Order: sequence, then C-alpha cells, then structure tokens
Amino acid sequence: MNVYPAMNNRITYILSFLLLCFSVQVSAQVTAINNDPNAKFKQAQEYFLTDQYSLAMPLLRELKQEVQSSTILNAGIKVQEIDYYLLACGLQQNDERAVQPSREFITVVHNMPRTQQLSFHLANYYFRKQLFTDALEFYEKAEIASLNNEQISESKFRMGYSYFHLKRYGQAKPLFNTIRQMPDDKHYLDANYFYGFLAYNDKQYNEALGCFEKVKDHPEYGKIVPFYIASIYYFRGEKDKAIKIAEEAVKRPNILYDLEMKQLLGHAYFEKKDYKRALPLLEEYVNKADKVSRQDLYELSYSYYQNNQLTKAIDGFKQLSGSEDSLSQSAMYMLGDAYLKTNQKENARNAFAFCAANNSNQQQREVSLFNYAKLSYELGYQGVAISEFKRFLNEYPRSTYSNEAKELLVGLLTGTSNYKDAISLMESLVDPSESTKKLYPRMLYGRAAELINDGQLNKADELLDKILKDKYNAPVLPLTNYWKGEIAYRNDRLDDAIRFYDKFLQSGNPGMGEATVKEANYNMGYCYLRKENFLVAQGFFQKAVGRVALNSAPIDQDAHIRLADCYFMQKSYTTALSMYQKAIDYSWPNADYALYQKAMLAGINNSKGKIDQMSTLQRLYPRSNLVPDANMEIAKTYMADEKFQAAIPFLNNVINAAQNTGFKQTALLQLAVCYSNLNKNQEALDNYKKLLQQYPNSEEAAFALENIRAIYVETGRPQEYEAFIRSTGKNVSASEADSLAYAAVEVKLNNNDCTGAVEQINSYLTRFPNGANALDAHYNRSECFMLRKDWKGALPGYEYVAKQGSSQYAEKSALIAARSYYFELKDYAKAQPYYEILRTVATTDESRLEALRGLLRCHYQLKEYKQAADVAKDLLIAKGAGNDDKALSNLVTGRNHQLNNTYDLAIQSYRAVVNLNKGEWAAEARYEIAKCQFDLNSLTNAEKAAFEVINKSGSYDFWVTKSYILLGDIYLKQKDYFNSKATYQSVVDNATNLQLKQEAQTKLQQVTEEEKKNSKIEG
Repeated sequence: MNVYPAMNNRITYILSFLLLCFSVQVSAQVTAINNDPNAKFKQAQEYFLTDQYSLAMPLLRELKQEVQSSTILNAGIKVQEIDYYLLACGLQQNDERAVQPSREFITVVHNMPRTQQLSFHLANYYFRKQLFTDALEFYEKAEIASLNNEQISESKFRMGYSYFHLKRYGQAKPLFNTIRQMPDDKHYLDANYFYGFLAYNDKQYNEALGCFEKVKDHPEYGKIVPFYIASIYYFRGEKDKAIKIAEEAVKRPNILYDLEMKQLLGHAYFEKKDYKRALPLLEEYVNKADKVSRQDLYELSYSYYQNNQLTKAIDGFKQLSGSEDSLSQSAMYMLGDAYLKTNQKENARNAFAFCAANNSNQQQREVSLFNYAKLSYELGYQGVAISEFKRFLNEYPRSTYSNEAKELLVGLLTGTSNYKDAISLMESLVDPSESTKKLYPRMLYGRAAELINDGQLNKADELLDKILKDKYNAPVLPLTNYWKGEIAYRNDRLDDAIRFYDKFLQSGNPGMGEATVKEANYNMGYCYLRKENFLVAQGFFQKAVGRVALNSAPIDQDAHIRLADCYFMQKSYTTALSMYQKAIDYSWPNADYALYQKAMLAGINNSKGKIDQMSTLQRLYPRSNLVPDANMEIAKTYMADEKFQAAIPFLNNVINAAQNTGFKQTALLQLAVCYSNLNKNQEALDNYKKLLQQYPNSEEAAFALENIRAIYVETGRPQEYEAFIRSTGKNVSASEADSLAYAAVEVKLNNNDCTGAVEQINSYLTRFPNGANALDAHYNRSECFMLRKDWKGALPGYEYVAKQGSSQYAEKSALIAARSYYFELKDYAKAQPYYEILRTVATTDESRLEALRGLLRCHYQLKEYKQAADVAKDLLIAKGAGNDDKALSNLVTGRNHQLNNTYDLAIQSYRAVVNLNKGEWAAEARYEIAKCQFDLNSLTNAEKAAFEVINKSGSYDFWVTKSYILLGDIYLKQKDYFNSKATYQSVVDNATNLQLKQEAQTKLQQVTEEEKKNSKIEG
C-alpha cells in the first residue's frame, strides 16, 4: 500500500529507474525464504548492517520483482524500505548508477530518517570519489538524529576533511576539534594531525604541539610532524630544543619536509651565530628550493661571508638590492665590505650607494655614505664625490669620518679635471688650509683653459686676473701670462698682448700645448706687424721660424712669409724676394700670397714684370682668394701707365668675380674712369650708374655722383642730370635736409659725445628712416652702444646694417650680430644667418674663417649635421684653420658616420677630436666613442670609453651623466642587474638635468622588473 498517494507518478519513475539499473534474471527457487517475504527482507537487512552488500543485493532485487508482479503487497514490508536499501547498497559498492536515483529519492520521499541516512551514504560516495563539495552538500543534509554514533563520528571527520581540502579551514577546525577529543574514535589520530596543522597555521602553538605529540609515532604522520614540532619550539624561543628535534629528524630515513627541516635548523644555527654549521644547511635549502625568501638568502650570504667564502657571499647579497627595508640595507652594507675585501672597488661603491639610500639603520647609512663618497673619489667620479662629501658633512657634521672627508675633498681638487666644481667648492670653504690655497691658482688656470677652448674669452680673462693676484701663482704664472696675451690679441688690445707675451718669454718657461715659446714669438711678431713696427716684428718672426723646408710646419711657413713681409716693408727687397721665392718653390699653401708679393716687388721698378707675375698667379692659382687682388693690381698698373683700354678687362674680372673682394665698387669706379679717359662718356655713365645702383651706400658712390654730374654738365645736359637724380628716387631738398640732419650727428661723433650722438641719431632716423645716411646712422649708434658695453642696445643696429648687404660696415656688423646671438644669447638659429652674411661680405681671410667657424658651430648646436659637414669641408681647407676648427669639423664628421651606422669611421673621427681639443667637444667625442662601441656590442670597450668620459671630462656634467646612463645600459645588457640598478640610481639621485634624470628613472624601473622575472626570490 502506497503511503504517499500524491507522489504515485514520481515514485513510479524512481522504481522504473531502479528496475532499469538493477534488474537481473533470477531463477525461481522454492525455499523457505522465498515463501516468506518478511524473512527475506530481514535477511537482506542483516546483510546490509554487517556490510555484506553483495549478499543483500540479490535478496532486495527479488523482493523488488515480487512487489512489481504481485497485486498484494505484504503490509509488513514498505516499498520505500526496499528502495532505500537497494540505493544504499549501490552507493556502498560505488555504483555510479545509484547516484541519480539516490538524489531523486532524497528529494521526493518524505521519510526523513531514510532520506537523511541515504544522504549520509551518498555523501560517503562523493567523499570516496573526492568530490568534496558534493559530499559536503549531503553530509549537511544527514542530520545526526537519523545516524548512529559511528556514522555521526564518520560524518564529522569527513566533513572536516572536505572543508580542509577546500581550504575552508574555519569550518574544518571545529569538526576536527570534536573528533580529536575522542580517544576511542577510529579517526582520533587523523583528527589530531589535521587540527594540529590548523592550530599551527593560526599560531596556536601550544594546542598544535599537543596534537602533534599524539601522532609523532604514527607511521605516516610521524614522518611529517617533527618539522612542525621543531618549528613550534623555534617560534617559542626554545632554540636548543628545536635544534635537538631537528637534528634527530634529519637523521631519520624517509622523513618528509627534510629540506624545510634543514632550513629551520640552518636558521637556528644562524641565530646562535654558529655560521659554520648553518652554512651547509642553508646552502642545501637555497640551492634545492624552487623559491626562497629574502631572509633565507641573506642568512646564507652572511654565513658565506663569515666563513670567508666572499665570492659566494657577493652573489647572494647582490640579489637583495633595491628594497628599502633593514634586510636590504644590511645586505648592501655587507656586500660593500665583501667587495672591498676582494678589491672590487667599483662594485663596492655601488653597494654602499644602495645602503646609503636606505634610512633603516643610521649607523650603517653613515659609514656607507662616507665609503660611497670616498670610493667615488678614488675611482674618479669627481662630480659625485664632491656632492656626496658635501652631503655627508651636512648630514653627519660630527662623524668620526668628518675630518677625513674634508681632507679627501681637498685631495679631490688635485686629482680631478673638474675645475668648474673644484673652484666653486674651494671658494665656499671658510678657512682652507695652506696646501689647499696653493692649489687654487692651478684650478683657476685649468678652468680658464677650458673656457678659452669653448670661446668664452671674457670669462677666462677674469679667472686669469685672479691668478695674477694670488700669492701662490708661481707654478702657473708663465702660462697665465701667455693666455692673457692671447686673449688681449684676439680682442685687438695689442699693447696688452705684447706686455703679457713678453712676461711669458722672460719667464724662461718652455710652455705646454699651444702655449709655447715659439707660439709666443710668433704672436709677438704679429702684434708688431699690425702696429707697423716692422723691425721689431722681424726679430720675433726670426725667432719663430724653424726649419724652412718642403714639409715645414704651418707656423714655420707663415712665420717665414711674415718675416718676408717685414723685409718688404723695410724695403729690403732682395731679402724679401728670396724668402717669397722659397715659399713658391716649396709650393706651400700660402705660395699664392708669396707670388702676389713677388709681383708687387717686381712692380716697384718694372710695371711689366708686375703684370707678368700677377698673370702667373692667376694661371697657377686660379682658385686663390688673391686672384681679384691680382686683377685689380694689373688694372691699376695699366691705369698708372695710362693704358686705360688694357686695364678694362682686368677691372671686369674683379667686378665679375664670384667672391666678394671688398673692392668691386672701386673696380666699377675705375672702369668708369677708364671709359671717361677714353672719351667714351656713355660707357662711363653706364658704369657710374651701375655703381650707384649696386653700392648706393659706398664711398665710391659719392664720387660717381659727382663725376656723373660733371659729365652731364660738361656735355651740356644738366636737365638730364636732374632727371637722373629724380630717377634715383632722390629729392634735392630732401637730400639737403638729410645732409643737414646727419651733420648734427657727425658733430657729436667728432666730439666723442656718444650720448648726444645717440639722441641725434634717433631724431635723424625718425625723420629719415631710409635716408641717405641711414646706414651710417644705424652703424654709428650701435658703435656708441658698444662703447657703453650695451651690446643688447647695439645689436638691432648691427643687424640692420648687416642685412643691407655690402657696405663698409657690413663685415663688422654681421660679425658682431653673429657673435652676440651665438655667445651672449645662445640663440644659434638667429646667429646662423649673420654668419652666412659675414661669409658673403667678408673681405679678409680672418673674417671668412670666422664665418665658417660660426656656421659650423651653429649647425652643430642645432644638430644640423649634414649642413655642418658641408661647412666643415670648406673650413678644413681654409687658411688659418686651427685645432678648434679641426676638432669641431671632426666631431660633426663623426656624427654623420655614426648616423649612417659606419661606427669605425665615426670612432676614428671622434678620436681626432679628443687629440685636438680639451673642452666640451672632447667630452662629447669621448661619449660618442663609448656609444659607438655599445652599438657594436663591444661592451668591454664601451665600458672603458664611458669611464674615460667620467675621468677626463669631469667639468661637463651633461656628458658625464650620459656616460653613467650608458654604463647602466652596458651592465643591463650583461645581465649585471646589481650594477645596472646602482648606476641608474646614482643618476636619479645626483643628476641636475631633469631629462636625463627621468631617463635614468625609467631605465631603473625596467631593470628592476627584468631582475624580478629572472629571480628565484619569493615576491
């Protein structure tokens, strides 16, 4: 009889499913048990309760068959009971086909004891299958009211184990706690082990220890718990007991956590300062573990250190850099000491840098900051050493190392080329020692030499003046006098130049570099030559001239020519002619000048000889700058002989010459004169007008205008003259007003009243901004401003004059405008066009040379290396090109090669720069050599070259900082993360250039991330 009629359909489904799963062919047997269903059911129950499931199953199937075939069901046997036992037997035998019907039974049958008991069996099935989430679901449904004591205990333990496996320790722990307190329970030891583990995890060491002690003799758990027991004694501070347990455990075979046990034992020995016994244990653990803690690595490295295995100690300590905790600081402190003991000063410096950047231990920080500064000094990092010594003295003024730090600062001044910082530091000292004071003139001289190389003559002059006033100046006084003379000469102060050069020569000092006795005599000769004291100049040039031969040095060649000039000017023509002839015979670069002078000598008594020699010059040296001069001299010679027709072709040569000679306007005037003397008035007029059109502001233009008027008047055409005047845009009355207005300016100028002149010029330009005298007005106003040393006020006027093109003022104006923008304003883009103008209007070799120099420097500063290279080609072949010119030319040439990836050629050019220059260009060239080596993957050479920048170009912070960053790149490429990080960090801490500081910060982050990826340290 069905107890739950409303569920007929659902039950029918379950029964059908059971029959489908479990029906078998059963032979009909006529026995007592078959005739008594109750007896059969009871027998099945007995089998089930005694865990004989395979015997119970056939009986239960027969009963199921009888139930389905009989219309009358024995009231003593319930259908649900048969179903329950069939499903439970299936689950107990791990028959998967029983799972789904069991879940259905639990869901639909309203028989709480049976559904809860079946839930227990289903949970056990899932537990055995290690489906712990499903097991927990049904253990929770199997309430204890329906279970016996053994099942309750089983359920609690297995629920605890399932929670434990799912890492739900909070729910597992109370279940294990219940079972562990039941000594007779079959899971008593298991529960104690798991509860002990959870208590250990929660740092409840006393409870955990009690549990572990109960299972220490267990065949399986006994292999595990010694580690936990030792650990608990260790954590409780009972180190000796922990050591004893651990020592015994590691001797046992098949002990689990053997590696961890050795780690624990190593820690304990370490804390007892027994580094010899700690070492092999910690070493084995670190070598075998997949991941290790920073503490493990530190203790192993420290043990290596204490056992004098410094190489291994270094390898370990290195991996602990970069953090800001006390462990990292201590590791870096020990690392620095280990490096010092193995004489690796460079690496020791980096380790102390890391330690000094950490504030965890002030005593270690103090010692490390001092050592970092000291090693920076010893290794040539002068900029860093100075700043770090200052920082050390500021932060630790009472340190036991303070006196040594101060002495090292003084010593640093003697062993560095960082004159700029050295002077600044020296001048900041309140009471320097006498030995330090004696070094001061040397610092001043070194910095002055750098400034001279960089073209900053005024600043260099100020430092040289300080040397002259210093009582300890004797070692550098001769060279100081030389450069005072050189600066005076470059600034056209010839008397001062002579005075200082003479002091140098009187000192008997042989000099060094460019400052030699030979150079001084040579320069003295030029001073007197420019003062037109040819006799005295002759004496100095004679001293300067060395061996006169085919391959004589440039200075010997030029001195020889200048000596010939002196003889020429003193009318010792035979001697001069002989000397000029030697230059011609040897085909020296200035042989064209010698031939020109030889022609001038020939013209003294023989105009034909002069003409022939000048013609020879044009034929032999068609590209000489003297060709226009030669043409002009030939023309003048013909005109002097009244051979005007013969002069005309040569005057036309001057006019049509590609280069600006400075006397094209003269040639036009003389050409007109020739035509006038040939009675070719129209041709003369045409050339006078051409002169006025092309050079309206020249002196010759005034003569042309007068001669035009004379021609028109002489030919009876005054009205045509007036029409011509009007055609030029001039008004007679305006011109008169213009002349009168500017006359007031000239009065002030003639009276040396610059203030009044400026006022009058301003008034004139307001009335006549484009007047006939506007060019003179702008120029003279600028000259007045320059007398006041107001170069900013002078600059607009010089710019105006320069932009007007060829005039008597154009050359000087373009020169001053270019210099002002380049040196004073550092505006290289604006300086460049004025150097271009100067190159166009220059009439002397000196001006052309300066134009080329300026253009090269502007292109260089603007990073226009292609244009710079083009200018460099012209500069290198220009007369008078000096070492600075060659240096910069090689620098831009090297940069071009570098940009084209021809690194070997680039390095060759850069090395030429270093040989020629001692200033910033040398610093840049040294850096680029290092960069080329890096790009060639020649890392050893790149490192060496980078250190050369740091050690030899210390005054140039930008290139020194770039070199530090490059060193970091080199170390990173070598996988030397420690030194790479240390180098980048040094730049971040010390760089003054924000862009380079940011670059170093970015690279520091990158190397830190890469190191983490390749490290076995946890975290």
